[in-house]
Amino acid sequence: MRRGALVGLVLLLAAGVYGLLARHSDTHATPAATRPSTVKHGVAAKRTAAHVSRAPAVAPLVVTAPAHPSTGWIVVARVRGQPAAWLAQRSGVTLIRFDQALMHLTLHAGSIDGGASGWTYGDQITPREIHLLIAAVNGGFKLTYSGVGFTSGGHVAVPLKAGLASIVTYTNGTTDVGTWRAGVPSAGKKVFSVLQNQRLLVDRGVAAANVSSCIIACWGATIGGQTAVARSALGITAGGQLVWAAGEQLLPADLAAGLIGAGAVRAIELDINPDWVAGYLYLHHRGGPSPAPVLPGQLGIAGKLLEPYSRDFLAFVAN
Repeated sequence: MRRGALVGLVLLLAAGVYGLLARHSDTHATPAATRPSTVKHGVAAKRTAAHVSRAPAVAPLVVTAPAHPSTGWIVVARVRGQPAAWLAQRSGVTLIRFDQALMHLTLHAGSIDGGASGWTYGDQITPREIHLLIAAVNGGFKLTYSGVGFTSGGHVAVPLKAGLASIVTYTNGTTDVGTWRAGVPSAGKKVFSVLQNQRLLVDRGVAAANVSSCIIACWGATIGGQTAVARSALGITAGGQLVWAAGEQLLPADLAAGLIGAGAVRAIELDINPDWVAGYLYLHHRGGPSPAPVLPGQLGIAGKLLEPYSRDFLAFVAN
């Protein structure tokens, strides 16, 4: 009996020690599978936060002028990191293509063509545009010419005429090119501005029938009666991109061919002759934009459209 009691006592003490050890293990031990996971997630979170804090900010607008333009499209403007404008030079025609998802066009009245007062966009680039300016180019014929029309922001310089080629900008910021009352304006869209100049140079992707047979009478009087002179135009592609085209020694057929080659389905001739055909890209610095001419050999415009100008012009501005 004494031996049995002793064995029972030993067994009881052993059970107590085992339970104590088990409770100690449960209280202080962490499952091995959870420890590495917790550490890894903590380090990853810190690394991610550090990476985000060091990520460079994307500039709202970057404009560059290619040192050596080519026949292929070169990006010349990025809006919030996205390509917004491209430049190419083909057969004497300089082309700039604009993505309307990232920019919009503004029609400016000149101090003489339209007058300096009463316009939302007057005879120079405005403060609201200056830091978002991608490019600016000449407008159309003088407003004293018979085949023109001009209106902007409800203010009319020359009444619009049915059948004329028209650059139509709507209040939603988009722009189209077409024949007034026979393609533009689009139903349901409110018009903000219209520049009219002659008939369409390109329609349905085809050059006008008289681009070679009626150069002076149909496409504008030139200095000295020359046929190949400085000419400019604005077209639109089937996808809605705008294409500006210009050159210093062009026939109307050359201008039309350049636009069609760039994908334009409709186009309007703008101003002609060397004194008035010019285009600029605007390179942005802390002190403001500096204009870079885009046409080889262009005479240029005094003030480069950053100062008051007597003629109307077009500006391309980042959204």
